[in-house]
Amino acid sequence: MTIALIGADGQLGTDLTKLIPPGRLAALTYPECDVTRPGRLRRTLESLRPSIVINTAAYHRVDECEDEPLTALRVNALAVRDLALACRELDAVLVHFSTDYVFDGLRREPYVEEDAPHPLNAYGVSKLAGEHFLRSLWPKHFVLRTCGLFGEAGSKEKGTNFVESMIAGARGGRTLRVVSDQIVTPTATAELAPRVLALAETGAFGLYHMTNEGRCTWFEFARAVFEILGLQPDLRPVTSEVFGARARRPCFSVLENRAYNRLSLPPFSHWRNALESYLRLKGHLSG
Repeated sequence: MTIALIGADGQLGTDLTKLIPPGRLAALTYPECDVTRPGRLRRTLESLRPSIVINTAAYHRVDECEDEPLTALRVNALAVRDLALACRELDAVLVHFSTDYVFDGLRREPYVEEDAPHPLNAYGVSKLAGEHFLRSLWPKHFVLRTCGLFGEAGSKEKGTNFVESMIAGARGGRTLRVVSDQIVTPTATAELAPRVLALAETGAFGLYHMTNEGRCTWFEFARAVFEILGLQPDLRPVTSEVFGARARRPCFSVLENRAYNRLSLPPFSHWRNALESYLRLKGHLSG
């Protein structure tokens, strides 16, 4: 049984690659595998005849999506439509990732899968459109919303992740301005990856929220990094307005893993425990 992994060299894809036996893995990477070229992608999948397709490809530079909404829609929505149609023809399960940014953040209790989305930015709109395409076109799907990913490989598009950016800034003596009015749940790809594979084997298709447990602001997350490492940089909280990002972010986008937890699969740890494990893995923390 072959698993075709699109974006195998990305942050999440790298951790998934470690867990899929080589005899089952078809690692697909850009530019050889370009999700915006449906004809070529379809031929690739037809040659592999996978039982499961995992799509980690996304255009997730949130601020750039405001300037390039058509690109966001091509990658995050139309490509998902084409993938859904290809998987329908091949009778392959499609696992696709979405985001906490499909919500507007106006509530103060964690969002569950039944809550109505209302994205605030072009990125969120494009990801929600991708969800709708998949959910309407092919029943054998998993749509997985997650939040604030950080992993050993770092984001391929961004070249790093939030944790590494904070550590580099602290060791470089820079003043670090981090938003303190956006509440999220940072999620380690090392924890997400095995749970994705476990879920994909269940056949319990549908929409799932999958994040580490707990909540914090980005400022609190940065402060936790420095507390664990014993660093004391010049860290300053700022509001989203002062920070001045082009795209609006939800001020609260914590997700509850309600549907996932009903399946009695391995639970997620608290984000701080996942952070400590990550720091040890990367060699920032001994013991």
